[in-house]
Amino acid sequence: MSAMPFPARLLHDDEVIQLDINPHWWYLGSPGLTTVACLIGALVVNAQIDIAWLRDTLSYVFWAAMLVSAAWLIKRAVEWRTTYLVLTNQRLIYRQGVIARQGVEMLLEKVSNVNFSQTVFQRIVKAGSLLIESSGEQGQQQIDDIPDPEAVQNIIHSAVLMRVRASTTFSAAPSVGSDDIVSQLERLEGLLDRGTITPAEFERQKHRLLGD
Repeated sequence: MSAMPFPARLLHDDEVIQLDINPHWWYLGSPGLTTVACLIGALVVNAQIDIAWLRDTLSYVFWAAMLVSAAWLIKRAVEWRTTYLVLTNQRLIYRQGVIARQGVEMLLEKVSNVNFSQTVFQRIVKAGSLLIESSGEQGQQQIDDIPDPEAVQNIIHSAVLMRVRASTTFSAAPSVGSDDIVSQLERLEGLLDRGTITPAEFERQKHRLLGD
């Protein structure tokens, strides 16, 4: 659960939150380590250097750098707290910012693929990036600093599958356009290729779409 939960007033009717997370803690890693390094440097200089003018000069440099990195850390902490990825039974939402805010929303019906990537270090700390592909205007969206991205990918896949199953229940109606049927078949094929659904499930949903 994120440090600042997604506001319930922004949910649609019958919408339920399934996942609500902030970025991985490593988002704070660079400014945090820099601040600690500057503090250690200042302490070492004061303890080990006997030449007064050199000690004082280096101390001022380290303390000034520590103040700058501390301000960077505070800024990152505020950003971390106000950045979240939310998955509901209807949408995938990514929002960030306090004053100047930006966000991306995708209907689960439009999500065609979700991939994740990790460096060796990210595998150790269990962080990574998600690449979300959709058939809407957003196209591809990369979201970085995701905690345990493989688990998040599986959760999103499951939610998309449930949404596709629910939508195909209604899609057998004659009013559904051919373009809509084609797009839903493409999403089903994507789920099949990723192994999210079995071939039998694919055939069953395809027959529902085609009204067989």
